[in-house]
Amino acid sequence: MNRIDRLIATLTTLQSKKFVTADFIADKYEISIRTVYRDLKALGEIGVPIAFEDGRGYSILQGFFLPPVLLTSEEANALILISSLSEKFADKTTKKHIANALSKIKAVLRTVDKGKADNLQSQIKIYNPPTTEEPTDFLTEIQNAITNKTELEIEYVNNSSEHSKRKIEPIGLTFYSNQWHLIAWCWTRSAYRDFKVNRISKLTNRQEPFKKQNHYDINDYIKSLV
Repeated sequence: MNRIDRLIATLTTLQSKKFVTADFIADKYEISIRTVYRDLKALGEIGVPIAFEDGRGYSILQGFFLPPVLLTSEEANALILISSLSEKFADKTTKKHIANALSKIKAVLRTVDKGKADNLQSQIKIYNPPTTEEPTDFLTEIQNAITNKTELEIEYVNNSSEHSKRKIEPIGLTFYSNQWHLIAWCWTRSAYRDFKVNRISKLTNRQEPFKKQNHYDINDYIKSLV
């Protein structure tokens, strides 16, 4: 990787995370810490507002945005492949967001690659077996609640076809057994519960912050089940 490409890559990494350590950049791009410091200094000299916080790392001051970087054909193809999987694994609203994002991605491709991307997209198909289950459309709202740490109110139908109303605090989504599962603190049961998303019949974001303190991290929760 030449220096210009490395500087752009470092800048992209800084923009993708709230804080980034010099060690992380060095490991990611297989360069020395000294080179990382030189690159950060170079970015600062051309006007990139880089800040440093002891114990956390480097960050870019809020308000600075890097103009879109042209994607390579291979990078665009990889994103097209992932977007195709949404036809099987995402709900209606998420599919719409992915389609919009893919349109924006195509907009920054070189003209010669746009036609190739369109052709590849038309040649990738995900087979969806017919199902009698009614699809839900809650993934986007659930993701917003996880991100903003806001309480949800759901109406849920369990495996025994029993209906219940729950107030929950969602901590994460996981996909297994060919379906999405919502892991959340349930105030009705005063415990964490695993809710199958396709069994949620109604969902309301109460726009109220979490009341429980010190929630499980989703990865720690999954480990606790093993």
